[in-house]
Amino acid sequence: MTSEYDVNLRYGVDTSGSLAGKVAVVTGGLGGIAMASNRMLLDKGARLALLYPAFEADKVADIAAGLDAQQVCFIECDVTNADSVEQAFSTVDQHYGQLDILLNCAGYVMLQPVLETEFGEWEKQLAVNLTGPFLCSQAAARRMVKAGNGGKIINIASQAATIAIDCHVAYTSAKAGLIGMTKVMAKELAPYKITVNTLSPTVVLTPMGEKAWRGEKGEAMKKLIPLGRFAYTDEIAAAVLFFAGNGSDMITGADLLIDGGFTIW
Repeated sequence: MTSEYDVNLRYGVDTSGSLAGKVAVVTGGLGGIAMASNRMLLDKGARLALLYPAFEADKVADIAAGLDAQQVCFIECDVTNADSVEQAFSTVDQHYGQLDILLNCAGYVMLQPVLETEFGEWEKQLAVNLTGPFLCSQAAARRMVKAGNGGKIINIASQAATIAIDCHVAYTSAKAGLIGMTKVMAKELAPYKITVNTLSPTVVLTPMGEKAWRGEKGEAMKKLIPLGRFAYTDEIAAAVLFFAGNGSDMITGADLLIDGGFTIW
């Protein structure tokens, strides 16, 4: 009996993980997870467009001083504003002439109990954590579809999208919505060879994460994580690198939990 397929054929996974010739847009591009991801993407040969909010403009000069201006550009962008997003992606078009990878790192959280969460706070967390990734993914996908070369969209979600955590009602709602949005985009964009996936970390030791979870609160949280510790930024970046490379071309609509087992049922 003959096989319909030649099982000796291989897809051609690049085990070196090279991203030479690729252009990646990173939103929230000056944050902890983003900066770790930026370094790995650059090491693999990608060129970067780092989107940052106006309130982080004072960081740009110091960060830019340590980077190759031919490999990295900085673009101010309010990811919650459709016009600002379109302008930012148009700038990427003008600067690089292509877009292959989008990493949605921009995020915001304010932890409050349900009964104390004001509507304005609810709106802000949904705007940054859900509307922002939608607008940026839509802008990126339109360009990827037009170019016809496929693409990668990687969204940073959270373990909070999978399991209930006190005082996370707005954040959880946004991140759960982000996972749902990712699945729909993954299905619709698959014919164009564009993959869309989420990464869902536990507490990550960014400057903000370390400050929020230090002391007794952090020790109590670590006891709930089977591996007994928080995640480091380079561990999240390593997963970003995997989803950015062609070794993940058969994965779309997935949510990769990087949580030390916190969400094991």
